[in-house]
Amino acid sequence: MDTHRDGGPGGNRRTHFTPLADLNGKSVLITGGTGSFGQAFCKTVLDRYRLRKLIVFSRDELKQFEMQTSAAFRPHERVMRYFIGDVRDLGRLEMAFRGVDFVIHAAAMKQIPAAEYNPFECIHTNVLGAENVVRAAIRTDVARVVALSTDKAASPINLYGASKLAADKIFVAARNVVGSDRPMFSVVRYGNVLGSRGSVVPFFRQRIQQGASVLPITDPAMSRFWITLPQGVDFVLSCLALAHGSEIFVPKLPSMKVTDLARVMAPGLATEIVGIRQGEKLHEAMITEDDARNTLELPDRYVITRDLAGATRYHAKQVPVPAGFRYSSDDNTWWLRDDEMRGLLDALPA
Repeated sequence: MDTHRDGGPGGNRRTHFTPLADLNGKSVLITGGTGSFGQAFCKTVLDRYRLRKLIVFSRDELKQFEMQTSAAFRPHERVMRYFIGDVRDLGRLEMAFRGVDFVIHAAAMKQIPAAEYNPFECIHTNVLGAENVVRAAIRTDVARVVALSTDKAASPINLYGASKLAADKIFVAARNVVGSDRPMFSVVRYGNVLGSRGSVVPFFRQRIQQGASVLPITDPAMSRFWITLPQGVDFVLSCLALAHGSEIFVPKLPSMKVTDLARVMAPGLATEIVGIRQGEKLHEAMITEDDARNTLELPDRYVITRDLAGATRYHAKQVPVPAGFRYSSDDNTWWLRDDEMRGLLDALPA
């Protein structure tokens, strides 16, 4: 039996964000551009816009070479540039940012166990790297910067989440040192990306293909928000257009229990409870009760502002969320049905 409640923004059970940004004739740079999100973002903007230049900034030369030679990107070599560099290197960022209009900051150290075991490296990349992006954007007069965050930055219980919370604070506070209308810095926060590297779907798929007799489940109550890569890209592009600076955008997304996901992917296959891993949350939270005091609700998203009293008008229907509001995957009002999740899974690359 499906676990769901009726819901979805405006009664619409599809997650759809209108990408309002106009990037025609613009120069765009994405840090971490060879990652799952980075490649999806590049494919999308190349298909939709006539860019002046698209710069992929990352430290992995092999992945850059694979992008350059792939069928998806080879036809766009006239506008694409590949910069080897690390967000830890301020000088290299400044060199890459020259003449850039928009920066999407997606580079991060994301693996929770690796961050716990290598805390210095995590801080250098996620926190000091965020500071370097801000400094480079100011010095090169970039127009707008949108940084990707994570649900783990809300009430963090691991170093990865704490480092991303610190990065969020850096971008939100960056306006304090700009002294002008540009650059404009904003943050996008969303949770589990369906089918991305390191997520549970590829793991379950591999176990199923290998003929496993059971699927491991960390906790029977565990729930997650679900967003696809194309939806994530569209959300970032829509936020790029809506941003006024110093805010955190959070999309309205559906939830589903991991046990229900396992049942959809492998009907009849047994599950085994193996326990929650260190640093793992039972449910995803993207807005805490404390954040709620400065949060606005729009039809398809929430906006965490610095000051609710002086909040910008983002949408004619925006309203402050009620006192004590919390946006978490376990108390969500929008739950995926089995057939909806099956449709999302069928759309993923094999």
